[in-house]
Amino acid sequence: MDVVEDVSKLVIEASTSLSNDKLKALKRAVEIEDNENAKWVLNQILENYTVASKTKFPLCDDTGIPHVIIELGSKRQITGDLINQINEGIYLGLNNLPARPMAVQGDDIERIEQSKGLFDAAGMLRPVSFLIDSSNDDSTYKRDISPDTLNIHLLLEGGGPEIRAKTYRVYHKHSFENVTNTIIDWISESLVMLGCTPSIPSIGIGRTHFEASSLMLKSIAYGNLNYQSETENYITRKLNKTKIGPLGFGGKTTVLGSYVNIGPQRASGVRIVSIRPSCFVEPRVATLKL
Repeated sequence: MDVVEDVSKLVIEASTSLSNDKLKALKRAVEIEDNENAKWVLNQILENYTVASKTKFPLCDDTGIPHVIIELGSKRQITGDLINQINEGIYLGLNNLPARPMAVQGDDIERIEQSKGLFDAAGMLRPVSFLIDSSNDDSTYKRDISPDTLNIHLLLEGGGPEIRAKTYRVYHKHSFENVTNTIIDWISESLVMLGCTPSIPSIGIGRTHFEASSLMLKSIAYGNLNYQSETENYITRKLNKTKIGPLGFGGKTTVLGSYVNIGPQRASGVRIVSIRPSCFVEPRVATLKL
């Protein structure tokens, strides 16, 4: 197996394909929609997926920031060489796609100011630090990771949802409803500003900002619209009552579903919540099994 080549293909797969559960959800949204403008938008989104799949052109000109989750079984090992191969594969895949050059040049200050311009090569957009997932996880989306498992999940995260995302504390007041309704308020506000709906908002609830964000990221990788929990269905119903609709045109489908991943909690008056309202081309996820 050529890991570098396979990971490079993973980038293209994530950027140009649509999962079966999301395809089903979009078609269902078209069927139930009676707002002509909203129905037109949904059909255009489906057409965009068809073209991207056939031509292997990106679903969106914002080709996203690479994130990697590695599922690791107890009998498998991660070496420095494997990490280097994954990074090299991502570099190659972004260049081959081709992705949009977005990596900023310069030292710390120049990168913040974006005063030295961009790298020409799309592959210079380095992935975020990798997240390792094991059978020790204890969350809603806990995976059944066998000892021989070694899976690489690649996620491409667009900039629009990132600037509308939020990680903050919620005073639970001994009420699950209070936490979920606060989350719904946050997401409703973000979806109004997002623009590129329908969304599949992702939510992680943990003990620290890092943990909540990690739980949220794993929900994007592992979530499935065909298998929604009672909490996820509740949040979806509430958000669709906002009638923001596709691209803000109104209608019945503001979100196609939601992903809620709740991790361990500590004795405290607060819960740390991370939310991310995806745009309509997301989640962009592909998996390589080694």
